[in-house]
Amino acid sequence: MEQAKKDCILLEAARAFARFGFKKASIDEIAKEAGVGKGTVYLAAESKEDLFYQVLHREMRAWQAECSKVIDPRVPADKLLLKLLEAAKEYLERHPLVRDLLFGETTRALPSWRGRFEELRALGRTNVAEVLRIGVRQGLFDPSLDVDAAAGVLQDFHLSAQVLYAKDQSTFAERQAAGLGIVLNGLRVRAT
Repeated sequence: MEQAKKDCILLEAARAFARFGFKKASIDEIAKEAGVGKGTVYLAAESKEDLFYQVLHREMRAWQAECSKVIDPRVPADKLLLKLLEAAKEYLERHPLVRDLLFGETTRALPSWRGRFEELRALGRTNVAEVLRIGVRQGLFDPSLDVDAAAGVLQDFHLSAQVLYAKDQSTFAERQAAGLGIVLNGLRVRAT
């Protein structure tokens, strides 16, 4: 299958899944909107589930690419984390499929695909991990930091704040900054 045709199918599938959800999205409608036959959709994906996964993978890659634009190794990593979290929040507000994946909605719709969805969620942590590595190189973060574990915690923190304060953006910004300050500085008194 030519790549342009597959891209068109994935684009229309993304629109259908975002609009109707996984269960209500129709392969017939996706095919119609993409201007192809239903059989052509099944040449692009083995099943509706596989098509959904491919759409999510593509959406996660786009999110990762968009958010990576704020990463500048000349900027202090603690400042980069705030910029990255803001870019991620703005993107998630406009892209419900990525948001639903990160918030666990897709796993509830397709529990048998949990492992594959978790791989995509891990992909979403790569930018945070990169900023943490920059911080280690800059001497701002502890060189013994488990970057991947810390990136997971920061992702969970960010998503939790979005759920709790989605309707109150000023509180969200305050909580995000305070939470990040705690993560970066810890709660313990430093020995002098």
